[in-house]
Parts: sequence; structure tokens; C-alpha cells
Amino acid sequence: MPTVREIEQALFELAPGEAAMEWDNVGHLLGDPDQPVERVLVALDITEGVADEAIAAGCQLIVAHHPIMNCRWTPVQNIRDDTFQGHLFLKLLRNNVSAICMHTNLDIAWGGVNDALAQRLELVDPGPLCGNGLGRIGEYPENVALADYVRFVCHALGCNGLRYADAGKPVRRVAVGGGACGEFEDDAIRAGCDTFVTADLSYHQFLDAAGKGINLIDAGHFPTEDPVCEHVISYLTDRFPELAVRKSASHREVIQYYVEGE
Repeated sequence: MPTVREIEQALFELAPGEAAMEWDNVGHLLGDPDQPVERVLVALDITEGVADEAIAAGCQLIVAHHPIMNCRWTPVQNIRDDTFQGHLFLKLLRNNVSAICMHTNLDIAWGGVNDALAQRLELVDPGPLCGNGLGRIGEYPENVALADYVRFVCHALGCNGLRYADAGKPVRRVAVGGGACGEFEDDAIRAGCDTFVTADLSYHQFLDAAGKGINLIDAGHFPTEDPVCEHVISYLTDRFPELAVRKSASHREVIQYYVEGE
């Protein structure tokens, strides 16, 4: 059986650690690097529910996208059972479950988050959106009405709902950015895109979309990044055929949309 260390090394071949942004925290973040691994659970985030699922399934390792600890978001000042973060860490450690997290390095990587999103949305011949490798740009063989495309995106990504702004253009040349990529809207415009699919867009971005001439679709952070989990599972299964690798069944979109009349 491979060790946690060997699995981390293989994942860094897919998404090199040096490609991560300076503030990020990637790699093996929790547990024993020399622990043999038979079962792996893959999830976008390591939540309490994901930890419970891994323990119940007898997994020795969770591979996630978002870091279980990242001082940019929540500084780790202590590890105590009476805090949310400390309780999660101790639960995993007491049950010998390690955590490997591949974040912005997996966003940038070929075969990573943005390629998984472009593939799910059936973009043709996707290439990089930004000079740093984030995002993808691709096209469709013919124009698609925005209303039809919104329905397609919602269905393809399994969204509970989505937000969008109509700039009065049909959809053909599309930029995608998994997760919070709203800062790259101008890159999409400069690249001649009529539509940008990403997450966590601001009110003012929607307000200005028509004036800037780009359709905006905010399909949600979880739905735009979750497709990468299947890619990670496929990669690990190919590299380590002896591993039992599965996707979390408990982790899903947490944002719900209320519609009047429902």
C-alpha cells in the first residue's frame, strides 16, 4: 500500500506545489506522512460531515481542494476540542485520518479545477484565460441563446440555482473560472469572450455587465469547483490501482435559493 507521503508526491506531479499562490497552504497538512493508505475519500472541503464519513468508511486519507488550515482565512492559534477548528483536527488525528489539500496549484494545473469545469461545460479546445494559468477560454460550434445556456450550465453543474446578467449577446466564446474568479472578468473581455462563468461575483459586476458587453453567470463556488473531484479520483486510481478511492457523498452545495411561490 502507498503511504500518505507517496500519494502527496504523486499529487504534486499533477499540481506542483510551487505553482500555489504565496499565501496558500497546500500538500500534506495533517497526519502521519508514513501511514499506509488503503482507502481515500475525495471532497472539495474537509467538513465535520466529511470527517465523519471518512472515519465510518475506514479511510486513512482525505484529499481535498480547499486547505483544512489556512492562516489567510482562520489563523491556527490553538488546537482545542472546544473550538470548531480544533475539534475537527483532533477528530481526524484521533482516528488516524490524514489530510492532503491541493488548492491554487490545482486551480492552475492542466487537468485541474478549470479544465474539469471546461470539460463539464463541453467547451471546445479550451486554453488559459490568464497569464498565471488560471481560468480557461473555449468556444462552441455555434451561437447559443443565453437563456438556453443558463439552463445548460445549471443542469451540467448541478446548481441549486444561479445568478446571471444578460449583456444582450448570444453565447459562443466563453471564459470559465472555478470558484471566486471575478477579478479576471476584464481578462475575459480582452480575450473577446461574450460570456464568463465563475462564482462569487459582486453586485457591481452584475450592474456593469451590460455596459461592458459581457454576459455574466455566477454558478456558485461549490458547483464550479466540484467537478475536479472526479478528475482527482481518476488520477489517483490510475497511479495507485490498489487504492479504494471514492468521492464524498455527504459534501454538497450548502447555499439554498428561496423562490417566491415554492
